[in-house]
Amino acid sequence: MLLMQFSAAGTDFPPIDTWTPEEIRAHIAFMGEVNAKLTADGEWVQGEGLGGPAQARIVRAGEGGVPVVTEGPFPETKEFLAGWWIVDCETPQRAVEIAAYISAAPGPGGRPLNMPIEVHPVMSAPPQEL
Repeated sequence: MLLMQFSAAGTDFPPIDTWTPEEIRAHIAFMGEVNAKLTADGEWVQGEGLGGPAQARIVRAGEGGVPVVTEGPFPETKEFLAGWWIVDCETPQRAVEIAAYISAAPGPGGRPLNMPIEVHPVMSAPPQEL
């Protein structure tokens, strides 16, 4: 699983809500091309972009299991999950290569964003040592 994290810390590009419509279209087109290539290569399983922190909800079980919901916006949020892909790769190294490619998605002025992409194996069963 590839997780696209957005982090305000250490970035040198402005928030996406300040990009021009052309820059946003180029970014979204790149993601579409990534998905099409993964599909053509037989590596695509699933993926989605996610709404920002203002649309997110944090839910915990309260008294008697009643949901306790914390709503956004979260002005203190410095990092959030922006999207994800599940890919079926022959090797872990291939997943790392795909993550590096996605990290270079275009941002303002077409410059690569170099966003952090976490790579996690999806577990199909508990580890054998358990």
